[in-house]
Amino acid sequence: MSSPNITLKKRLLFILGVFTFFTVILVVRIGWIQIANGQEYQQKAYEQQTNNRTISPKRGTIYDRNMKPLAMSGSVETITIDPQIVRDSGMEADKVAAGLAEILEMDKDTILKKINKQSQYELIKKKVDKEVGSRVRQWKKDNEIGGIFIDEDTKRFYPNGNIAAHVIGFTNIDNDGIDGVEKMMEQYLKGIPGKILSEVDASGMELTMGEEKYIQPQDGNNVILTIDETIQYFAEKALEKAIADNNVINGGTAIVMDPRNGEVLALTSKPDFDLNNPRAAPKGKDASTWTGTSVEDVQYLQKTVWRNKAVVDTYEPGSTFKPVTSAAGLEEGAITPETQVTDATVKIAGHSINCWKPNAHLHETFREGVYNSCNPVFVRLAQQLGISKFYSYVKAFGFYQKTGIDLPGEAGSIIHTKPTEIDMATASFGQRFQITPIQLIQAYGAIANGGNLITPHVVKEVVDDSGNVIKKFEPKVVRSVISRKTSDTLKDILKGVVDVGTGKNARIPGYKIGGKTGTSETRENEQLLVQGKNKRYIVSFSAIAPTDNPVICVLVVLDYPDVYNPGGGMLVAPVVGKLIDEILTYKGIEKEYSEDDKKLLKQEVQVPDVKGKTVSEAIKLLKQNKLEYKIEGSNTDLNATVQEQTPKTTAILHENSMVILYTYKPKNEAEAMVPNVKNKTIDEATQAFKKAGINIVINGTGTAVSQEVDAGKTVKKGSTVEVTFRNIFED
Repeated sequence: MSSPNITLKKRLLFILGVFTFFTVILVVRIGWIQIANGQEYQQKAYEQQTNNRTISPKRGTIYDRNMKPLAMSGSVETITIDPQIVRDSGMEADKVAAGLAEILEMDKDTILKKINKQSQYELIKKKVDKEVGSRVRQWKKDNEIGGIFIDEDTKRFYPNGNIAAHVIGFTNIDNDGIDGVEKMMEQYLKGIPGKILSEVDASGMELTMGEEKYIQPQDGNNVILTIDETIQYFAEKALEKAIADNNVINGGTAIVMDPRNGEVLALTSKPDFDLNNPRAAPKGKDASTWTGTSVEDVQYLQKTVWRNKAVVDTYEPGSTFKPVTSAAGLEEGAITPETQVTDATVKIAGHSINCWKPNAHLHETFREGVYNSCNPVFVRLAQQLGISKFYSYVKAFGFYQKTGIDLPGEAGSIIHTKPTEIDMATASFGQRFQITPIQLIQAYGAIANGGNLITPHVVKEVVDDSGNVIKKFEPKVVRSVISRKTSDTLKDILKGVVDVGTGKNARIPGYKIGGKTGTSETRENEQLLVQGKNKRYIVSFSAIAPTDNPVICVLVVLDYPDVYNPGGGMLVAPVVGKLIDEILTYKGIEKEYSEDDKKLLKQEVQVPDVKGKTVSEAIKLLKQNKLEYKIEGSNTDLNATVQEQTPKTTAILHENSMVILYTYKPKNEAEAMVPNVKNKTIDEATQAFKKAGINIVINGTGTAVSQEVDAGKTVKKGSTVEVTFRNIFED
């Protein structure tokens, strides 16, 4: 039997052991909390004791290559609330909601629901104009309401509307880039948000004596593009006019690239959209029912106006691909420019391949075969090369891979993986496979620059606000495709295509332009014919200029022109020619006129003022200015005084144009009926207009296809009427 002292000691030891055990556990737990998870709990305590509001950084500016702003951020404000503080401010929640709703043009019930929430932060409205923010600030002060915060924010603006829309892209309400360069360069443009931190008690109320801490946002960096705003404008207007003039149903695309470094100077796709309102109802949609945010609306936008046809659409290039076949043949020594060839029908696998011309050119040099765009010539050349060698060049020119352009959504080509001889035959002249426009202009860049395939790109560099370069995007040479000798030979041949071949409508006196037309039918033809519509064609023209020292490659593609003659040489070549003229003139490249160019030129002269002079003096002055005359009225006395003239002084006319002289003061100037000169040559049309006493303004060469004033209408004698002439080619 144990003594009472021993029992007591045992009990005390037990209690001490239990106490020690729990003490150790508590110490370990406290140590775990303080040491292992100390930082986490410290952060939670800090968050509980502070209330923070985000300050959006200023998104970086996007500039063109000449530092003209294309996308910029303006100062706006964001309205937020702390619901608990608002409710404790003394004014009824319903009245607070009503006041804010009136200023912000919002639904009162939406704001009221947020005021009644059990939270410390609720967003009321983003991107509020400064003037509206000031009104909220004054209203809050006048009514002594706490818990309403008006904080700095930024909003994206695009000063040029729809110019370069598919290149620049746009942002969402949170200033996140969701298309174009805005998306691709998000990491550089975005910046780092700042914060406003204020101390609060356990219930979330701001402490009266608490400090407010402002953490400055870090603005985004600026992006400089390779795009030239002026050249972009030229390309946009040229494409818009071509689409309107030819009733193009599915829009089109135009690309201008510097072949020396792959820099894209202009890229446009139509239809397009206003960057300041990218979700607006597209043409043909009812604006009253359109939201721009529903799944259906967004899908429609993505398929139409948001679609960058230059990068995400594939098409059959048609004859614009023939220079690739030519390059392969010249590089391999299978052909020379002067090799005699024939364009007689080629029969392969039960198919007959003919020249586009009903009466074939038959025997010609290879150079002439390219000028005339004879399909059989290219089929026979491909056969000489063989399937393996021919497709090795197709691959080398980049048609089996994406270009890697720094724009989103680039499509890959749809091209033969196990080609047969008939596949090769049709591919030799650009049919029955599909590529993107950006792939084609990349290939033309290699032909132009001496043989190097270079990755096209739209971003030049990233800089900070001080101009320091953060990142520079250097040209990337993918591979060497052909020799400089082949490049020079092919450029000379392509110049002949424009000078005397199917691309003649692109000719601009003074500039050496090389290029190739293209026309292809789509596979939708049967369906269109059932609907009673014209066949759907895609027409294009791809060019290099100047051919002796190329600084630009230009490609224009029109998808489904609804006109009688859909040929690329007819519809697109003059568009590209005029565009090249504008670009090279803008870049300060002087014209060098050959003897043939001089024959095409008609010197412009200013009409002198002959009113008040005698007829004899007027005639002498007009002849000095290389102008002709016609006296209107019965008085033909050389000493009679000229009372009126048409055109008036300072008007600009071509040499040998006519000025009407009046020896009396006419109440109404004499009029003449405009003749019908459609399908006439330039000489025939000129004579017809001269006979009528009307001056002709000649646009282009070849045969008259349209006239500014319809035949049968009357105009003042001596006035001018523009007539458009084109060389008619089917290819």
